[in-house]
Amino acid sequence: MAIISAYPVGTPAAGDYLVGSDITTAGTQINPTKNFVLSDVVATGLGYTAYTALIFQTGANNPVDTILKNDTGATMTWARTGLGIYTCTASSPIFTANKTIVFVNSGYPIGVAVVEWERTDASTITLRMDPAADDKMVNGSFEIRIYT
Repeated sequence: MAIISAYPVGTPAAGDYLVGSDITTAGTQINPTKNFVLSDVVATGLGYTAYTALIFQTGANNPVDTILKNDTGATMTWARTGLGIYTCTASSPIFTANKTIVFVNSGYPIGVAVVEWERTDASTITLRMDPAADDKMVNGSFEIRIYT
């Protein structure tokens, strides 16, 4: 067995492997040593997957996202459905009832606009500006967390 400090220090990436033990019951596992994907280990430890983005919206245009993180397995599509009303639609029904939470702000000066959110269904999150107006999402922060 090698001395662990003899290995070079590396910078981990999401797709890298981590050696670990697969715990089973009744000793049925022949070789419990397995490779695990680092991003899967992190996701398991967090207890949720997330879509995090900066949101910018102007005029009657759909919001535009700058994705910072998306490990949900779904693609998000943004639409403007009315004055100050926007939807974020996932490509699959991932927004589990009572396990989905949204953190959002408009990025606009304090007191100008409040953003409300609603889980419309298993694939859609709806945002509403109060008061109803466009042009109030200026690099707003937006995160959806789906807990396991």
